Amino acid sequence: MRRLLRGFLLGLALLAPGIARAQDAADARLQPKFEAGIAAGGGWLPDYPAADQNHLQGLFFPYVIYRGEILRSDSQGVRGRFYNSESIGLELSLSGAFPASSSDNDAREGMPDLDWQGEIGPALRLTLWQDRAVRQRLNLELPVRAVFSTDWSSVHYRGLIAAPELAYERLNLFSTGARFRIGLGPIFATGRMMDYFYRVEPQYARPGRPAYDADPGYLGTRLQFSYRLPLTERLSMVAGGRLESFHGATNDDSPLFRDKWNTSVALGFAWSLYQSESRVASTASPFD
Repeated sequence: MRRLLRGFLLGLALLAPGIARAQDAADARLQPKFEAGIAAGGGWLPDYPAADQNHLQGLFFPYVIYRGEILRSDSQGVRGRFYNSESIGLELSLSGAFPASSSDNDAREGMPDLDWQGEIGPALRLTLWQDRAVRQRLNLELPVRAVFSTDWSSVHYRGLIAAPELAYERLNLFSTGARFRIGLGPIFATGRMMDYFYRVEPQYARPGRPAYDADPGYLGTRLQFSYRLPLTERLSMVAGGRLESFHGATNDDSPLFRDKWNTSVALGFAWSLYQSESRVASTASPFD
């Protein structure tokens, strides 16, 4: 029950828009300015980067979609759009990650738990190629985010992550209103972020797990995909997955570094309960 309550709160603040319903069909140019509903999702996820154990994680929570000129929370996440055109976009974006209990992870047994994580920072998008007729494009996305963790009693700054990504997007794939995305790119992190995952304080050292101080640098490379599909006018589904390689990672000699491959799968549903009568026109780009 405690984990479900925390999931409810974090989902309301950060994660809800990520599994909100897919965009309306591109030909339906007017969309509700405000929506509210409920969503549920879950996945088989690694405990942390380069962990050798996965666990089931799930959320059930209300969500809000707001399609404003600058602030937007929609099927692409929570975004502050400072500048947006077909070729360039600059946004303020948010993301989050599940916690991991050290009592359920052999490598971290006896160490502090990994708490809920939130990320915030600017993201620059450069559209390298676009086909408006088919509604597909290739982007170079350059996000840099500050990472924070919380156990709901305090908040701690955990450093910075940079995750440049080459991403392909296509609308209406297999179904009107669907949205497919696949992206590939490396991940880099500062020392504080690496310490959060891989540092072993002397008091937690034991045979097979010596003390370790992590270094900043290359964390790994990520291939991820998602597919959002509207099932009805108000019900939608999103499925996704991620394959991560940690070959050559800066901290591959940490005793907490256990596997050079991580795999994640997730599935979610969203039900729109309320849609405002006020409608807004979509932007010049069919992807927004």
